[in-house]
Amino acid sequence: MGTRTPGTPGTGDGSPPLLTVLPAAPGTGPASGPATERADAARNRRRILDAAARIVAEKGPDAVTMNQVAHASGIGVGTVYRRFGDVSQLLWALLDDRERQFQEAYMSGPPPLGPGAPAGERLDAFLDALVDRVAEQRAILLAAHSAAPRARYHSGAYQVMHTHVAMLLSRIRPGADSALLAHLLLGSFSPDLMHHLTVEQGLPAERVKAGVRQLLALRT
Repeated sequence: MGTRTPGTPGTGDGSPPLLTVLPAAPGTGPASGPATERADAARNRRRILDAAARIVAEKGPDAVTMNQVAHASGIGVGTVYRRFGDVSQLLWALLDDRERQFQEAYMSGPPPLGPGAPAGERLDAFLDALVDRVAEQRAILLAAHSAAPRARYHSGAYQVMHTHVAMLLSRIRPGADSALLAHLLLGSFSPDLMHHLTVEQGLPAERVKAGVRQLLALRT
């Protein structure tokens, strides 16, 4: 599905390999993913996902319909149905797509989020990017969390993030219980808490980013 599987090389700096993060929607698995698609099919897939992302950002996931996505993307509704099946599968594919982009950024992208920067700078960049990602995908993540609150901790996406954060913390705080600290730190990004802070409390993203780092005094 476009990510590395367990046992394959990572980035060479102690970071974990990329894992499969979500179940594939029809038309998004290995046999038909971007790496093997015709160029026109890949462009259509990108346009459909980008259109769905805009609708979610503007109106929330409940507003997504296959007809609206077809209209917003300029692609026939029949093609949208053939590619993604239904709205729920399209939303899963959207989450999967965004998670892969995020993984690629912190696993192999440019520093300070990617390899090449000191561990402290990478962790700060990761936390900032995670705030932005959860805010961008808040509605879909919140719906998934509400349906299965503990499923998050067993997902490939969480396992990759946890291993990455634990690795960075072990370099910042040698001898600390980095695995436990990573869980506690990532707990700050539970979708329901982020919804409460950013929507119900109206806190700006920059305040949340600063607060997460201050909470565990990462610089001391």
